[in-house]
Amino acid sequence: MLTNRRDVEIEFGDCDPAGIVYYPNYFRMFDASTAHLFEAALGMKKIVWIRRFDIVGIPVVETGATFTKPSRFGDVVSIETGVTELKRTSFVVGHRLFNNGGLAIEAREVRVWASIDPDHPERIKSRPIPPEVIAALSR
Repeated sequence: MLTNRRDVEIEFGDCDPAGIVYYPNYFRMFDASTAHLFEAALGMKKIVWIRRFDIVGIPVVETGATFTKPSRFGDVVSIETGVTELKRTSFVVGHRLFNNGGLAIEAREVRVWASIDPDHPERIKSRPIPPEVIAALSR
């Protein structure tokens, strides 16, 4: 499966009063990393592939992380992101965040390929992941 790597500089606003990254901010970084993975796989920005495949997005339905090393203001961390499992309408994304060469966090997200429910326009509904997307992520 395709893996994407990106570097992120920890900013002052990412941190709590103890001077370490406030843990919900990691999930914001991971969400952006998932978008970067899809951009690398599909060759287009998120706004474009959302329109191209007529979906509302790829919402998270389950998540979790193991934190083993803190990150602080000014650190430059590397995040490796890849799909670890592809199903019909959902997929699992794995993230590994490295700080100063050491593994600091392992996280996972379960996401669904989602569009507006035609029978209930106020709701969203999962739908099959297109073969083109599966092929791009499977490289």
